Amino acid sequence: MEFLYKPWPWYVAGPVIGLTVPVLLWLGNKRLGISSTLRQLCAAAYPANIPLLNYDWKKDSWNLFFVAGIFIGGILGGNLFGNPEPTDLSPHTVEDLRQWGLTDFAGLLPLELFNWTSLASWHGILLMVVGGFLVGFGTRYARGCTSGHGIFGLASLQWTSLVAIISFFIGGIICSYTMLPLILAP
Repeated sequence: MEFLYKPWPWYVAGPVIGLTVPVLLWLGNKRLGISSTLRQLCAAAYPANIPLLNYDWKKDSWNLFFVAGIFIGGILGGNLFGNPEPTDLSPHTVEDLRQWGLTDFAGLLPLELFNWTSLASWHGILLMVVGGFLVGFGTRYARGCTSGHGIFGLASLQWTSLVAIISFFIGGIICSYTMLPLILAP
């Protein structure tokens, strides 16, 4: 049971994730991705005459079970198999976060930002609501999410996925050095 309580090293977790692509292709030409599940849920719940939602969502219903497994696995992993050791952050990162007024480093997310009270602040609205909208818009615009492009797209040698992944990284680096200090500045 000890291997369930500790994070797996990259050289184990990476190949396990990477091997899901050929297994899914072998099992029936299935594509790995999460963002298409929201489209499936919307098509199932609201069968209107919207072109984006007007398709046979039932043929990819296996993906709904996949997302349910991720959700259940996240709950089990966070509550039952949670790593008891504190998150290992570099001293430079801790110092940067302290300059922005963040002091709680006990969990995976700073409690000063990720709680119900801070959601009502302008920091919370900007980070969670506007950020969530931009992630959703970007996912649709890029025709896939980071996991779909990064795992399935790169494994199947798709040029558009390589461009998308490079764009995700460049955008993340630019935002973390320019926008995040402005948003988090006390």
